[in-house]
Amino acid sequence: MTKKVVLAYSGGLDTSIILKWFIEEGYEVIAYMADVGQEEDFEAAKEKALKLGASKVYVEDLKREFVTDYIFPAYAANAIYEGRYLLGTALARPIIAKRHIEIAEQEGTNYVSHGATGKGNDQVRFELAYYALKPDVIVLAPWKMQNFLDEFKGRQDMLDYADKYNIPVTATRKKPYSEDDNLLHISHEAGVLEDPNAICAEEVYSKTTSPENAPDTPEVIALTFKDGIPVHVKNLEDGTEKTDPLELFMYLNEVGGKHGIGRLDMVENRFVGIKSRGVYETPGGEILHKAHLDLEGIAMDREVMRLRDMLSSKIAQLIYNGFWFSPEMDFLMGAIAKSQDLIDGTVKVKLYKGTAYPIARTSPVSLYDEELSSMDIEGGYNQIDADGFIKVNAIRLKAHSAILKSLDKKHHDKKAA
Repeated sequence: MTKKVVLAYSGGLDTSIILKWFIEEGYEVIAYMADVGQEEDFEAAKEKALKLGASKVYVEDLKREFVTDYIFPAYAANAIYEGRYLLGTALARPIIAKRHIEIAEQEGTNYVSHGATGKGNDQVRFELAYYALKPDVIVLAPWKMQNFLDEFKGRQDMLDYADKYNIPVTATRKKPYSEDDNLLHISHEAGVLEDPNAICAEEVYSKTTSPENAPDTPEVIALTFKDGIPVHVKNLEDGTEKTDPLELFMYLNEVGGKHGIGRLDMVENRFVGIKSRGVYETPGGEILHKAHLDLEGIAMDREVMRLRDMLSSKIAQLIYNGFWFSPEMDFLMGAIAKSQDLIDGTVKVKLYKGTAYPIARTSPVSLYDEELSSMDIEGGYNQIDADGFIKVNAIRLKAHSAILKSLDKKHHDKKAA
C-alpha cells in the first residue's frame, strides 16, 4: 500500500526536489503551504506542486491566528531572545506545525515531512511540535535520511536533479543568501552573509527603508492596550485608525518600515550548538515591543515586573528552541497572562529615522502618583523616613566592609611577619 506523506512545501528548490524525490520513492505526496504573511505567489506554487505530482495541495491562510495566538501573547511576555532577537522565524513555526498535523489527521496519515536542514533550528521547532501534538507521528526529514543524502551531496546535485525532471528553479538562483519571510519579519542569512565581518549590503533589506533615507519628519502613533494586548492604533498625524488585530499589526509594519524601524544584524546561538549570523527586519514587532514595555512602566507593580523579567528570557528561549507546545510553556504563559491583567492604557510613540521612541503614556490603572513623585510637593511621603530605610539596607554592606578590612589586616600582618 502506498504511504501518504504531508509535506510542508514552499515552492523553492529544496521542497520541490523533496516532493519529486518522495514520489520517485513510492510515496503519495500531499503538499501543504502555510500563508503566514510571506510574499508568495501561492497559486503558482500550487500549480507547480501539482505538476510535480502532488496528489493534493493545501494552501492555508494562518495570518490572523498567527497575530492573535502567537505574536501578541509572546510580545505580552516581552520574549526577546538573547536580548535582541524578536523571534520572527521562531514564532511562525508552531502555528505552521499545528496546521500541518491537523491536515495529516484529516488525511488519515501519520507521515509528515519538512525541508529544514539538519544544521538549523527549524528542524527542531517543527519536529518537537509534531511530537507534542501527535505522539504517533512519523517524521520523514530528508536532510537526515541517508538515502536522500547519498543522492544529494550538494546544491549541484539538486540542480542536476531539477534539470532531469524539468523542475523550474529560476527563482532560487536570484539571491546569494537565504530568506524567511512572514508577517512578523523577514530574515536574511547564509550565503554571502555567513562572514560575520562582512557588512550587509543595503539592497538585502526589503521591508524597511534605510534610516538615512527615511522621512525627515517624524510620525507619532498612539497604541492602546487591554490586558497587555494591542487593541487600537491611531496615527496622530493623518488620523489613520485600526482596531482589527491583523489590520493593526499590518499597519505597524507599514508605518514602521517606512521609518526604517526594526533592523537587526547579529550573531546568535542556535539550539543545536552552532553560532549563526542573521540580519532581521521586524518593523511592527519593534514598535509593539517598545510600546508594551513602556506601558508596563506605569501600570505594572515593581515586584511583579521583576518576576516577569525572569520569566521573559526563559519564554524567549523556549520559543526559540521549539518548545511552544510544552507543559513548561503552558505554565509560564499562564503566569504572563496574570501579569497582564491590568496592563491597560495608551502609549504615544514617535517614529523617526530607525527608532520607535515612546514619548507619553497614560493608563486608567496607573500606579504613578504625580504628587508622590514630585520634588516640589510632599505628597504624603515623609522624607525623614528614608533615613531609617537607608540605614537598614546598609547593615549588610557595613558588615561586608568590616570582613574585608579584617581579612586585609590579616593579610598585611602575615606579609609583614
